[in-house]
Amino acid sequence: MTRSPSAPPRLLTTPFVLACSVNLLFGLSFFMFVHLPRLLADLGANEVVIGLIVAATAVASLLARPRIGTAMDRRGRRPAVIVGCLLSAVAAPLYFTVDSVDGWLVGVRILHGIASALTYVSITTYGADHVPEERRTQGLALFGASSLLPMALGGWLGDMILAAGGFDGLFLAATCFAVAGLILALRLPEERLTPEARAALPKGGFRRALTRRSLRPVWFITLSQSIVFTGYFTFMRTFVDDTGVGSVGVFYAAFAGIAVVLRVFFGWIPDRLGRSRVLYVSLGAIAAGYLILAPASSTAAVALAGVLCGAGLGYSFPILFATVVERAPTHERGSAMAAFTVFGDTGALIGSPLLGWVIFHFGYPAMFLSTAAFMLLATAAYGWWETQRRRLEVEASPVVP
Repeated sequence: MTRSPSAPPRLLTTPFVLACSVNLLFGLSFFMFVHLPRLLADLGANEVVIGLIVAATAVASLLARPRIGTAMDRRGRRPAVIVGCLLSAVAAPLYFTVDSVDGWLVGVRILHGIASALTYVSITTYGADHVPEERRTQGLALFGASSLLPMALGGWLGDMILAAGGFDGLFLAATCFAVAGLILALRLPEERLTPEARAALPKGGFRRALTRRSLRPVWFITLSQSIVFTGYFTFMRTFVDDTGVGSVGVFYAAFAGIAVVLRVFFGWIPDRLGRSRVLYVSLGAIAAGYLILAPASSTAAVALAGVLCGAGLGYSFPILFATVVERAPTHERGSAMAAFTVFGDTGALIGSPLLGWVIFHFGYPAMFLSTAAFMLLATAAYGWWETQRRRLEVEASPVVP
């Protein structure tokens, strides 16, 4: 049956579904490690040391991003996805050998950081390549749901595995998910550039993406949001253990559950109401979640904070993601996506030790309150910057009589 000319283009193609599946399995492996801070605490690390170890992963990931973006633009997405999944499958079982907080642990985290950077950037770019332009926000929101489901399942499933089999069980599960992701990645189809087309590509795509005027406000708010996210990605495990309030599984189930529902069933709302308007509300919801976590004394409060933070991320990420895809040239999309994720790693690099220091000296309530205030200030600054950017674009546009 032929599709009507007025019908929207098909979204659930084989490459798109495969990309979502690889992303889901990679995420399930990666989010097993939200429980790693408990092991580090058992081995004698305090919040500052835990933050520094998480930052080591971010450094490795950060340094790998520029080359990843360039390689994807010139060599294609599929080879990068396969190598990233292979490295993830190698890194996960190495945690079986960790028995102290030392240089070996840092080395394992660095390898895992490189593997995660390579897999995440390449599979995300691959997914974006296979979303029709007419359904971009909806498609990217749906793809993002395959990243959010592991957040919910990683916390909840990790709690169950730890109770039944300890950290050995957790690392075995992470390894199995990584291997399954690699097997599916081998089935991804790829259209490669001809040698002539590859030679015609200009060099320095990553640098141009970093400095592109239309993307600078996006880089700023992405970095700010990423610093804020380390408050629960890095320290939710120790917050629950130290205070006895709620559980990691409850928070991430609420967080990812609402985000998945919004993306799958209400992904059309940003396009209908306006992306900027929905983005500002979303960033405000993230700040509100932290304001609830600061005085939280019950599981219900932790769950409500998870709902607010998840609702915020549920819309903010695909909106920023779509903005990057639209403002970057197609032949530099890999570099632009690498730059986009650089600011996620930079946020973890800055936020993990900084917020760990705040917790160590002032406690969890002070960390949550200061992070909420920072999110609100960053949102206001982003709004001003975007207004100025649009004004300059209008002034620079030629007047058509």
